[in-house]
Amino acid sequence: MRDLSQLPDLNIALVQTRLAWQDRQANYEHFETLLQQAAGADLIVLPEMFTTGFSMESERLAEPENGPTSKWLKAQAKKLDAVVTGSVIIRAADGSHRNRLLWARPDGEVLHYDKRHLFRMAGEHKHYTPGERQVQFELKGWRIRPLICYDLRFPVWSRDATDTDLLLYTANWPAARRLHWNRLLPARAIENLCFVAAVNCVGTDGKGFAYTGDSQVLDFQGESLLSAGEADGVFMIELRAAELAAYRSRFPANLDADRFSLEH
Repeated sequence: MRDLSQLPDLNIALVQTRLAWQDRQANYEHFETLLQQAAGADLIVLPEMFTTGFSMESERLAEPENGPTSKWLKAQAKKLDAVVTGSVIIRAADGSHRNRLLWARPDGEVLHYDKRHLFRMAGEHKHYTPGERQVQFELKGWRIRPLICYDLRFPVWSRDATDTDLLLYTANWPAARRLHWNRLLPARAIENLCFVAAVNCVGTDGKGFAYTGDSQVLDFQGESLLSAGEADGVFMIELRAAELAAYRSRFPANLDADRFSLEH
């Protein structure tokens, strides 16, 4: 059994910014400038569909699995000696289109998570194929589970039985439902007894939808550790594993959690 209290602290950088609508190169250039401010982070998190904005033009914009954004992320991860992650429109090997989070490590390996819950109110379910499985990544001994935007609304998919230390949400969450974002994120932290980090974008997209950010980090009691508000920039914080270990020791509610299985 691992001793969580002995893990090193984890430095996270959240990149909350405007996205150039369906302009991959412009977004690369913009993020390269911002990423210079993230030096020293172990994990750098970019928004959902960070190369295009939340677009339903999957046929036109999809990249192959080892396409330009995968290569760009690997280059940034190597340069910064950090994991760099965010979601991209991908054409999978089976020909399906996926809203896929890419997890680029400094050693050149790229892992991924495919968004499970597709936002039908925007027609996402008509243009993308949902993911089939939860995933968990490890960084400096920390167990991290990535999720994407609309996944936040579904507590069963977010629920964890494998001792996740950090739930990570990357999103394009619109201003119209800002209240929901700010209430659901603390709930996920409390019910999973873990840290939560969430990255959103700001500005207005090519369809006229406004985004007000509210990228944030919460502790295991749902208390705010970092809140970016509506600002455009890079926001950094250090998470302490010893604090999480101490809380779980004195309040082990996870031991009474219901057992369940997921249907895929």
